[in-house]
Amino acid sequence: MLEICVDTLAGAYAAFKGGAGRIELCSALSEGGLTPSAGLMQAAAALPVPVYAMIRPRAGLFLFSEAETEIMLADIAAARAAGLAGVVLGVQQADGALDAARLATLKAAAGDLGTTLHRVIDVVPDPLAALDQAIELGFSRVLTSGAEPLAPDGVGLIAKMVHRAAGRISVMPGCGLTADNIASVLRATGATEAHAACSGKVAGDPAFSDFDPPGGRFETREADVRAMVAAMQAA
Repeated sequence: MLEICVDTLAGAYAAFKGGAGRIELCSALSEGGLTPSAGLMQAAAALPVPVYAMIRPRAGLFLFSEAETEIMLADIAAARAAGLAGVVLGVQQADGALDAARLATLKAAAGDLGTTLHRVIDVVPDPLAALDQAIELGFSRVLTSGAEPLAPDGVGLIAKMVHRAAGRISVMPGCGLTADNIASVLRATGATEAHAACSGKVAGDPAFSDFDPPGGRFETREADVRAMVAAMQAA
């Protein structure tokens, strides 16, 4: 199973046509992925593969206020109303640990929607303890780079997480994965699904102000998705 993160409808269709089995729908991937608009959720729901909406109201780490939690609850309701298959969540406490109580509230709002715990697990003090909490909360999977900037560098911890999960939750490596390295990461970790962007930089249009992200705008490439799917199948 390859999950592709996208922030446009064109990207979602490119991911599907390339063979992705699931789509993580975001806005602002340049900021690590924020909550997509209600309109984008509704449009992406027509795709014949599961679509999960990122529920993240702002950039930065994941200590959210009560007001931001209310926004997240409303966004979960919007994802459900749009007909999406699931949501992607993550909240931490002031001490950096996973906020199990607030996550339980969000999980309850999600109801029967699928749920992924995002890379908040990479910035908590004890990722293995957070994995246990995710299992207790009933998450479908966790997305992780193994507490390293890139998943290929975090395969040691990812393998420990897969072993500890023992089939109770899926551990999904993500960040820095390509068709060239995905096979080695899957073999090293024992993971059976992966998360990637499969995108390339698009030249910005000149304007009186910089409307593109500082690093340039990226778009999902069907050919890159197809190549990664083939590499995973070979692995």
